[in-house]
Amino acid sequence: MRTLSIVIPVFNEQDGISLFLDAARPAVDEALSLIGADARAEYLFVDDGSADRTGDVLEILSRFNPDLRYVRLSRNFGKEAALAAGIDHAVGDAVIPIDVDLQDPPEVIVDMVRLWLAGAQVVNARRADRSSDSWFKRWSARGFYALLNRLSDYPIPENVGDFRLLDRQAVDVVKQLGEQARFNKGLFSWIGFRVATVDYIRARRETGRSKWGLGKLWSLAVDGITASTTMPLRIWSYVGGAIALIAFAYAGFLVVHTLATGVDVPGYASMMVAVLGLGGLNLLSLGIMGEYVGRIAREVRQRPLYIVAADAGARNVGGAATPTLDQLERDEEWIAQPIRA
Repeated sequence: MRTLSIVIPVFNEQDGISLFLDAARPAVDEALSLIGADARAEYLFVDDGSADRTGDVLEILSRFNPDLRYVRLSRNFGKEAALAAGIDHAVGDAVIPIDVDLQDPPEVIVDMVRLWLAGAQVVNARRADRSSDSWFKRWSARGFYALLNRLSDYPIPENVGDFRLLDRQAVDVVKQLGEQARFNKGLFSWIGFRVATVDYIRARRETGRSKWGLGKLWSLAVDGITASTTMPLRIWSYVGGAIALIAFAYAGFLVVHTLATGVDVPGYASMMVAVLGLGGLNLLSLGIMGEYVGRIAREVRQRPLYIVAADAGARNVGGAATPTLDQLERDEEWIAQPIRA
C-alpha cells in the first residue's frame, strides 16, 4: 500500500483548516486513484505554536478523520522549522508540502503525482502567474532570485516555493541535512535527483492574512543567501584588492605630482571621503562575516531544530462523542503527552 503525505504547516489558522480539507480532498482522492486502488492519504498538520484555537480544531478533526495527523510544536519555531518537522514525521512514499491558505491550488497535486509516477523524484510547482501577489512582493522576489542564482553554488528555480512533491528517497536525504538555519527551498534544490516541473497560477489567499512581514522576508533572504553560497565573503577579497590597487595608484600620482610641481595636493576633503567610505565598507564586510559566524555558532550549539509537544492523530478515530472545546482544555494530560520513538 502506497501513501501520499500532504504536509501543512499552520500558525494561527483556526479558520482555514476545514476549508483547506474540503478543497484538498477531491484533488488528493483523484491523485490516489492514479496511484492505485490501495493507495491512501495522510494529512499531516504541523501546529507551529499557534496562539488561537488551531490546536483544538486539529484535535477535534483528528478524532473523526482517520487520515489526519497533527504534530504540535512547543512554541513558534518559524515556518522553515515547522516544514522540516512535517517532512521528518511524514510516512508517505511521496510527500507534498502545501500552505493552508489555498493560494497553491490542490488541483496541481494531480499533475505532480502523474509526473512522479512517470519517474520524477522531485516535482516542482512553478508559479506561472503571480498577479495575486503585491507588486512589491513580485519585484522583490524577482530581484532576490536573480541575485541568489548569480551567487549560489547551485541553481535554485525561480518562482518555485515550498509547494512541490518529494519522493521518499529525496525525503530521506533531506532528513539527513541537520542545518539549523534552514532554507528549505535551497535544500530541496541542492539534493538533485530527477526533477520535473508543473506550472500553475497562484490564487489569492482564502482565509486569514500572511504572517510574512518585511522583517521575516528579509531574514529569509539572508538565510537563503548565506545557506547557498560563500560568495559574499569572497567578494570582499576582490573589493579589498581593488581598493588597494586604487590606493597605490593614487599614492603614485601624489608622489609624481609633488616631484613635478613642488606643490602638495590639498586633500582634506578627499581624505574624509576616503576614510568614511572605507569605514563604511569595513562595517559592511564585518556585518557579512558576522552573518556567517552567527550561522557557525548556531550549528555548533547543536540545539534541536524544533521541539515536539504532541504527535497525535489517526489512532484517535472511534465511536467517542465529539468533544467540546471546554473538554479539550481540561484534557491537558493527553494533549501534552510527548512524542515517543
